[in-house]
Amino acid sequence: MSLRKKDIFTFELKENVMDILLIILSGIFLVIGLLGAVIPILPCLPFSYIGLLLLHFSSKVEFSLIFLIVWLVIIIILQILDNVLPAWGAKRFGGSRWGVWGSFIGLFVGMFFGPIGIFAGPFVGAIVGELLYGKKSEEAIKAGFGTFVGLFVNTIAKIIVSGMFIFYYVRELIRVY
Repeated sequence: MSLRKKDIFTFELKENVMDILLIILSGIFLVIGLLGAVIPILPCLPFSYIGLLLLHFSSKVEFSLIFLIVWLVIIIILQILDNVLPAWGAKRFGGSRWGVWGSFIGLFVGMFFGPIGIFAGPFVGAIVGELLYGKKSEEAIKAGFGTFVGLFVNTIAKIIVSGMFIFYYVRELIRVY
């Protein structure tokens, strides 16, 4: 009889350790995902979604299949828009590929200058890119603004989705514990 209780305790201990590991990994992926919304090197939304899945795989939290599929579709759409919006903004305001690349480089450089750099970097980078392409100052500023608008809308959408995933994470952990 005591052997049986020991086996049950060992199983429960292993299950709890696995749950704790999944919850911690989930949190790490969600934080990386949120950081990825403003740091262009990190794939924000896939990391956030993986974080949500890791939480789902624990025995403590269960999301519905429809919930997971709807969010997966949203993630796929936003990943596609991640590549389209900056270019759309640039083209809409008369920009070129040089402006788009300049905005990405400006975003990367801007990260080293805090929150203001994250927003000013793409704008300045797009203007520099357009000037290097050969556009006049007025045209470059207009195209830079369009690129900035595209990146800004895209970044806000990623922050909102990543923030929603973190909300679900915290809500479910509060509910469980």
